[in-house]
Amino acid sequence: MNDQHKTPLRHFVLGGLAAAAVTVALPALAGTGAHWGYEGVEGPTHWGQLDPKWHSCGDGRNQSPIDVQGAIHADLPPLEVHYAVGGDDEINNGHTIEVHYQPGSYITVDGHDYALKQFHFHAPSENHLNGKEFPLEAHLVHADADGNLAVIAVMFEEGAHNQALATAWQDMPKDAETHHELLTQASAGALLPADRSYYRFNGSLTTPPCSEGVVWLVMKQPIKAGADQIERFARVMGHPNNRPLQPVNARVVLE
Repeated sequence: MNDQHKTPLRHFVLGGLAAAAVTVALPALAGTGAHWGYEGVEGPTHWGQLDPKWHSCGDGRNQSPIDVQGAIHADLPPLEVHYAVGGDDEINNGHTIEVHYQPGSYITVDGHDYALKQFHFHAPSENHLNGKEFPLEAHLVHADADGNLAVIAVMFEEGAHNQALATAWQDMPKDAETHHELLTQASAGALLPADRSYYRFNGSLTTPPCSEGVVWLVMKQPIKAGADQIERFARVMGHPNNRPLQPVNARVVLE
């Protein structure tokens, strides 16, 4: 696409993302209402039938995750990250390992601030990059003052030991519905790659109620995690905790 058309397209699409944003209650990320899971009759293909409030899981048109490919160059601005070290409480909610974050850390998207609330993990990855699945993915979940969500997704490749993960998972709760306060606070910033180029698209929660209007910022560059670290998370979960890929439909992915 030539330079003459980059800026108008970017403003048109990003404006659409902002207009599509919806208010989503953060507790929904852990799942409320009917019981759901990743296998059998409570698995992802049935989520939309388990609770009327979860109908978007079945009939939504802008669902996540997706295979991120065919992105359109739009001169996205640098990702504005303002993080302090603040992960202080680690929870096994039965669906993932989630680290709650103290107030004060945030990102800025289109001049709009989203506070970092928590980060959690999926194995294998939920999003794919140009057809490639990764063994682990982190989601850094942010909310603005009205409850609209923005999620940074980071992919992990098997490789060197990851000290940021070691700190975040220092006392990983093995049983569902349990939590441990972290003796050493975890850093969300340390989970980001040095190269912070990213893809952007409009999507949804990847767990019930699958609410749409979530701004997704998927980092292009993966980071490393030790094979033993990835295996440890998978062992605690006991099964894959990734929602299958969803149709892109008419959405545009920007880079």
